[in-house]
Amino acid sequence: MSAPAMNHPQDVLVNEQPREESARDTWGGIEENIEDPEEIRVIFCALDSFFQYSKVAHFNVTHLRRQSFYALPQAHWKMLSEPPFNFLDTLEKTDDAIDSNTEFALAIAKFGLQSFEMIAPGPGNSEPQMPREWAGVAKHADTDKARSTIRQFYRDWTVAGADERERCYGPVLRALEKEKEKWPERKPLKVLVPGAGLGRLVFELCAAGFVAEGNEISYHQLLASSYILNGCSSANQHTIYPWIHTFSNHITRANHLRSYTVPDIHPASTLANLPSVGSMSMCAADFLCLYADDDHKDTYDAVASVFFLDTAPNLIRYLEVIRHCLRPGGVLINLGPLLWHFENNAPGNHGHDDDGDGEHDYNNSSGIADPGSFELSDDEVMALVQKLGFVVEWRQTGIEAPYIRDRESLLQTTYKASAWIARKPLETEVEGNQ
Repeated sequence: MSAPAMNHPQDVLVNEQPREESARDTWGGIEENIEDPEEIRVIFCALDSFFQYSKVAHFNVTHLRRQSFYALPQAHWKMLSEPPFNFLDTLEKTDDAIDSNTEFALAIAKFGLQSFEMIAPGPGNSEPQMPREWAGVAKHADTDKARSTIRQFYRDWTVAGADERERCYGPVLRALEKEKEKWPERKPLKVLVPGAGLGRLVFELCAAGFVAEGNEISYHQLLASSYILNGCSSANQHTIYPWIHTFSNHITRANHLRSYTVPDIHPASTLANLPSVGSMSMCAADFLCLYADDDHKDTYDAVASVFFLDTAPNLIRYLEVIRHCLRPGGVLINLGPLLWHFENNAPGNHGHDDDGDGEHDYNNSSGIADPGSFELSDDEVMALVQKLGFVVEWRQTGIEAPYIRDRESLLQTTYKASAWIARKPLETEVEGNQ
């Protein structure tokens, strides 16, 4: 969430081509008319972090461990070098795994550079390279996001992650199918997915015939999703090792070094083999800045919120913007925990009102970076949803929702998520209640 507020969308191609072309043009690159210097800096920090992945991972994961290993008494490290431990062999295998992750990271970075060719033209027709002035700009937070993005592919784009996707995306997809039946005259339904991440839910919605629009503020996620949906030539093209960055809680070394292939499907081929599909697009922007404007008023039939609402420092503003961009009768479908991202770390000027008038200036908003934050319990969230004019139609708590869970780990963390459906009343219903 450290990317700055962006006041204009960087659109990925909206797929409104004839059916025979749509499988080819599933997901375009990020547009090139970027002028804001701060946004350019964020983009190149993200790109550079994928280029730096190898150096940082080898140093932190294996180099420092070798130093610590050889600092042991000689009798001890010699013992651990031999069977059944073979610790030095483990470090070599870990280096090989990092190299495999690196191939994937470099593919994301190079594909991303092609998307930004207008602001980073390469020499002639050579392979895209980081401009010299931007090489090495990524900081620790950037390289950590690159690592976590690679790890997140386990959840969204591997066969093994299907169970997590079913638990979190499945209820949303089923609820939206019911919306199709409720509004047959509105087909195809237009669905907004804020916090779209690596784009799997947006893709699944497109495959199911919806007009799906994802919104994401993180360029790490945008670069990675753009590559997986456009740059891969086949399913199972890359091999990732999501568990290698930590040596804790592994029941066996084989599980520690377990690999998975990505993507589990080839997106374009999958869409081409379906009888009909919808379309999909992605906007790189601060959710609050983009969707609160007049152009997005009463636009979407549904908002699909998965592991998103707890990213809000001010949930009231999130819900106000969702209500604003939903059509009358539109529905908010939510599933996720309440791991409030800004707890004890309020954005803005440490939560203070800069001009002292106690009012929020909506015409001069910095979006998610606006000052102030609060955290609610789940029952308080439901009360707030209703207070802001939504009608809650369904709710379930205690849904087991793992997030990038290593099922063989000695440490198991699974959210007991809350899921609910809340509808924006039709204008006639609002007038009737006044």
